[in-house]
Amino acid sequence: MIQNAGGCNRSRFRWIGYLGFLVIAAIVLGLGSALAHNITEGDAGYIQEIWGVKLIPFTYLGAKHMVTGYDHILFLFGVVFFLYRMKDVAIYVSLFALGHSVTMLTGVWFGWGVNAYIIDAIIGLSVVYKALDNLGAYQRWFGFQPNTKAATLIFGLFHGTGLATKILDYQISGDGLLPNLLAFNVGVEFGQILALAVILIVMGYWRKTSKFFSQAYTANVVIMSLGFMLMGYQITGYFVAT
Repeated sequence: MIQNAGGCNRSRFRWIGYLGFLVIAAIVLGLGSALAHNITEGDAGYIQEIWGVKLIPFTYLGAKHMVTGYDHILFLFGVVFFLYRMKDVAIYVSLFALGHSVTMLTGVWFGWGVNAYIIDAIIGLSVVYKALDNLGAYQRWFGFQPNTKAATLIFGLFHGTGLATKILDYQISGDGLLPNLLAFNVGVEFGQILALAVILIVMGYWRKTSKFFSQAYTANVVIMSLGFMLMGYQITGYFVAT
């Protein structure tokens, strides 16, 4: 009877996990064209129509982009998944922020654009990479652990390039460009702090449960699957568009 009860519980948790995955997948597929490094139509129109220094609006747009950018959130979630000390969280998030800021600012300032589908596919790959890292796949497959700090910084560069590409598509005014970009970047980092705070609160409660380690594997498989879905969506879009 005890074994049967345990089997029922495992089956129930498995089905709950599958249902959660399907719900999240539906959200990702439904919002894929609207949010993945995109700026909403209203915000895009605003960017195209204004000129001069507009610090507060650009700060708001940057924060809004980060909070609604599920590709950023998924990557951050993977990065902090097994980080227990705030010192480590600060180091990794700072590396991601550094990479993100450098390529976003320089990309827009110098007009370095990359095909949006390709860069967003790479961003999806970053989510897959981090989930596999959390699952210990590289140690099992290759016998060594890649430098996680370097990977976080490098993928941060790609995330910033993706955002720069989108901003360039909307032909932001050169009048007040640098202050506006700096304000936008401040907003992005503020939004990142807000998103990270929510993630850490949820993780703090989750880690206290007895099911955390048994559910961690499934959670990272879900993260990896969503990353593959993001990649597939962007690769399909590339071939359709061309």
